[in-house]
Amino acid sequence: MTVRLHWFLPTGGDGRTLVDRHAYANNHAAAGVREPDIEYLAQIAKAAERLGFEAVLTPTGTWCEDAWLTTVALAQHTERLKFLVAFRPGVISPTLAAQMAATYQRITRGRLLLNVVTGGDSAEQRRFGDHLGHDLRYARTAEFLSVVRGVWGGQPFDFHGDHYRIDGGLTAVPPDPLPEIFFGGSSAAAGPVAAEHADVYLTWGERPQEVKEKIDWIRSLAEERGRTVKFGIRLHTISRDSAKEAWAAADRLLGDLDDASIAAAQAALGASESVGQQRMLALHGGSRDKLEISPNLWAGVGLVRGGAGTALVGSHGDVADRIEEYHALGIENFVLSGYPHLEEAFWFGEGVTPELAARGLLAG
Repeated sequence: MTVRLHWFLPTGGDGRTLVDRHAYANNHAAAGVREPDIEYLAQIAKAAERLGFEAVLTPTGTWCEDAWLTTVALAQHTERLKFLVAFRPGVISPTLAAQMAATYQRITRGRLLLNVVTGGDSAEQRRFGDHLGHDLRYARTAEFLSVVRGVWGGQPFDFHGDHYRIDGGLTAVPPDPLPEIFFGGSSAAAGPVAAEHADVYLTWGERPQEVKEKIDWIRSLAEERGRTVKFGIRLHTISRDSAKEAWAAADRLLGDLDDASIAAAQAALGASESVGQQRMLALHGGSRDKLEISPNLWAGVGLVRGGAGTALVGSHGDVADRIEEYHALGIENFVLSGYPHLEEAFWFGEGVTPELAARGLLAG
């Protein structure tokens, strides 16, 4: 098992500070934000392709550009790069999603990966007309993915569940290849869905022991169902020629945050129903103190950013060490990012990637 490296497209804005997803909340870019226009995103996509990343994750939500439309446009600016498209199953028909994926694969010649986001924030879900509670959303996701895989079979498919009734669902020309399905979730409701339907279970960047516990949990559930699941982790990176330079860059990011901004972000994130988000918040407790929660694992990003809140910080060798450590636990897919995403892609791709290659962790 080798390491698969992926980068991130900041479709909610980018910059030299910890830009959060609410940068466009007032319908215009916040000060200092690089707007996510197609020209800038194409620069990141081309850089990721040049640097050897397999794919780029594109987020979903109110504060982002639509992932499907953005990435299919960027596919015209790249040749090999794949797109890990995040989407919410509760706001689209599963048969339509299956058809969209099939069309996407033909347009891009097989460059689609799917990141299924069940959703942990009821207020966000209601913006899209979804009023189901947390656990019911996961039950619906399980039905959704059953329909998608059934419809991809190329024959009329019937499904009668609690959330979907499909009669003769069909994708006339199934996608080739079938897109891998990435899926995350830390709650008791999420685990069985991942074990039954995910190709890759994706976790946020917790301490290695906590990640191991998650891997063991999902692997056991999958084995009970006669399945094998791959694993991935979502992390930010701050990699430099020396550890001193990397930690200085992290300190600069932290120095740009005032206490009021941290308090407001923590209050908003604390209202989330997401178990994974609550685990992220527990790593730092809203405090600037002791943010290095494990060697080279820094929780400072999560002071203001929802979702992935930890970064690997250190020299290129340090960061490679930590990736090797997670890889030894069973992590194959590393979905990475950094502020700003264009510059940090080069720091990682020109610094850490050669280290990983020298250790035999990358496919030839």
